[in-house]
Amino acid sequence: MNRPIPRPLLLGVLATLAVIAAIASLLFGAVDLSLVRLFAAATGDGDRTASIILFDLRLPRALLALAVGAILGLAGAALQGYLRNPLAEPSVLGTSNAAALGAVAALYFGLAQVHPAVLPLLAIGCALLSLGLLFLLTGDAESPLTLILAGLAVATLAGAGISLALNLSPNPFAAMEIMTWLLGSLENRSFDHLWIALPCIVVGGALLLWNGRALDALTLGEDAAQALGTDLKRTRLRLLLGTAIGVGGAVSVAGAIGFVGLIVPHLIRPLTDRSPSAILLPSAIGGAALLTLADLGVRLIPTTSELKLGVVTAFLGVPVFLLHLMRERRLW
Repeated sequence: MNRPIPRPLLLGVLATLAVIAAIASLLFGAVDLSLVRLFAAATGDGDRTASIILFDLRLPRALLALAVGAILGLAGAALQGYLRNPLAEPSVLGTSNAAALGAVAALYFGLAQVHPAVLPLLAIGCALLSLGLLFLLTGDAESPLTLILAGLAVATLAGAGISLALNLSPNPFAAMEIMTWLLGSLENRSFDHLWIALPCIVVGGALLLWNGRALDALTLGEDAAQALGTDLKRTRLRLLLGTAIGVGGAVSVAGAIGFVGLIVPHLIRPLTDRSPSAILLPSAIGGAALLTLADLGVRLIPTTSELKLGVVTAFLGVPVFLLHLMRERRLW
């Protein structure tokens, strides 16, 4: 087993990587900006074109990539620790699909044209409604297996709603708009989107980080965790609320972006002592760095039209599945 990297060093390296990714996101794109030109625009002394590129296009996009990546990575690490399932991610609870259904409903009924805030608010609302349905299905059961099965039911129901909206789209343009949103992207996002998503991400992230000690106790089993004083019901409530609010806010502005919550904890875990609490914060910082780099990649890869962020993260997730499969085969 590899020796874990000291926590301060690991956090420092990941934070440095996230900062480098964010700076690169500000510098590179369809029009590259030099460091000198970027600094001049940031201080108000630059030319108008550079200022528009920085403040209207790239800065909100970079900040959103950091925030969305952080909550997806953190949620994945928390769910993997709670469910003791290395393939768990936010979609396991149906949160991502429910938030996507809310956004699709806003697009299908034309509500997104009424006000820019309608789409994200509906997405967040549906994520919270899925949480209520999850509680209704699980009742007082504290078993992670019950939660997984209920989450799959919620996810399937939300997925059916999305498919129905696509099937009944009034015209091909509406269907294309829905499909484009479902692929996930941070293109053309503004500070308005950031202010809508950020409060949800902060609240959700705080609730998830609160569970660190409880997740460590759960590695010994539910009975042992209760004997150590862990309140399983409150732990589950914080986990579900944190995932629904945080991921719902992220999906509401970025679209359906998968696999970040799956990839990042797998990359971080070998660098720590493998306890769930040791993975949470590094996964948040690592998720921020990974999604920012992926978003930079969709702009730099030469294509006739910009790739969607969800497509890139899906391709990144395939090797993780294959590595896990190979590891399981060796254990057989």
